[in-house]
Amino acid sequence: MTTANNDNTDNEAMQPRAGNSPLTLGTKSISKLLVQYSVPAIIASVAVSLYNIIDSIFIGQGVGPMAIAGLAITFPLMNLVVAFCTLIAVGGATISSIFIGQKNESRATDCVNNVMVLCLLHAVVFGGMTLLFLDPILLFFGATPETIGYAREFMRIILYGTPVSYVFIGLNNLMRATGYPKKAMVSALLSVAVNVALAPVFIFVFKWGIAGAAWATVGAQTASFIWVLAHFMSKKSFIHFRLENRWFNLSIIRRIYAIGLSPFLMNVCACVVVVFINRALLDYGGANSNLDVGAYGIVNRTTMFFVMIVFGVTQGMQPILGFNYGADKWDRVKRTLYIGIWLGVAITLIGFAVCEAFPDAISRMFTKDETLTAIARNGFRIYFIFYPVVGAQIVIQNFFQSIGKPQISIFLSLTRQLLFLIPFLIVLPRYYGVDGVWASMCGSDLIAFIVAMATMFVMVRRLNKRFAGVKPIEQPVE
Repeated sequence: MTTANNDNTDNEAMQPRAGNSPLTLGTKSISKLLVQYSVPAIIASVAVSLYNIIDSIFIGQGVGPMAIAGLAITFPLMNLVVAFCTLIAVGGATISSIFIGQKNESRATDCVNNVMVLCLLHAVVFGGMTLLFLDPILLFFGATPETIGYAREFMRIILYGTPVSYVFIGLNNLMRATGYPKKAMVSALLSVAVNVALAPVFIFVFKWGIAGAAWATVGAQTASFIWVLAHFMSKKSFIHFRLENRWFNLSIIRRIYAIGLSPFLMNVCACVVVVFINRALLDYGGANSNLDVGAYGIVNRTTMFFVMIVFGVTQGMQPILGFNYGADKWDRVKRTLYIGIWLGVAITLIGFAVCEAFPDAISRMFTKDETLTAIARNGFRIYFIFYPVVGAQIVIQNFFQSIGKPQISIFLSLTRQLLFLIPFLIVLPRYYGVDGVWASMCGSDLIAFIVAMATMFVMVRRLNKRFAGVKPIEQPVE
């Protein structure tokens, strides 16, 4: 490959490499590509979700119901931790897919180099600043004297591990986007396996309590960090680190931030929303307010399990959408979108059925406390009323992100998590108490779905006109 200092060679055509080329994204059938890319991504996403569920189960069973409430208080801060990482990871993955679709290997390599640097910078700055002000942040997020000790102990260790977790998440997204979905899946499964092995030892054998769950998480992420780093250091990888390429390029960084801004704001909004939810539950929950927060923790972990499966679908769609959009293959882009919507709805419909039918069984995985189980049961029954439509909204939002239209993606992420939910949270609990908190969440899901569908139909019509008569960029057939 040519060096980064010679801009005249940046448009060098990429040659397919046997067995590892992503160029089939422009020629292979969409259904086969979705199986190839989405199934490993779904497995990886389920693994990440199980990661969080396993921590919660071990903490609930091994430490107690108040520890579950303390863990729920950390959710907003965890969303912020993820936000500053996905800002880079998703933006870099999307841009690298588009560059590969444009047959521009050098610029795709620049993306990988820049993502590595930005992940480390964000981890040091964000992790360090958060550690300095950890207690005030947790109190603002709704911690009480009964829960702040658990929340502080867990988050302090997680923040120590941010350099490792940021690089792992950032490079894992790039691994999938540059043609290695199965290896990206393995890295996620590796982290789950290590976490499952370490957590019970640290919590039940060493008696480290909630700190044991945190150390197990950091240890698991370290194992996966080594895996993904080795991949991008290997010259056998289709795209890998190159010292001669750009490591800090402002034009690439601006594009990474522009596209990554959508998932970043989505996670920031999730943080803000969880703060409002925790505050509302504490204000209207009465004597059991801490357990109401704990019940939300159980419901949130469960709903995220199914949301992460949908995210697996969207992660598998992302390189297909980005590549074909970059190659002007609009028909393939549309087909990928429509299949993705049906898959997303199917997944959240299953989630609706399971959670409405078996709320107690799910809750008892996390706790033996019957009061907490009863509160969670009520939350499940209300929260999941309109849950089937959530899958479509997530897919549509990520579609715009994947084709390089971050402004629309940002708008759609704001509708579900901020623009509609916050007003509901301000009004409904005043009349319906804790039930109003749960109803606010399901109501915002329905309205956000309607807005997303309308936005998609308008944009598809516009892009139909734009791509009419446009000749696609032909890719080599392997």
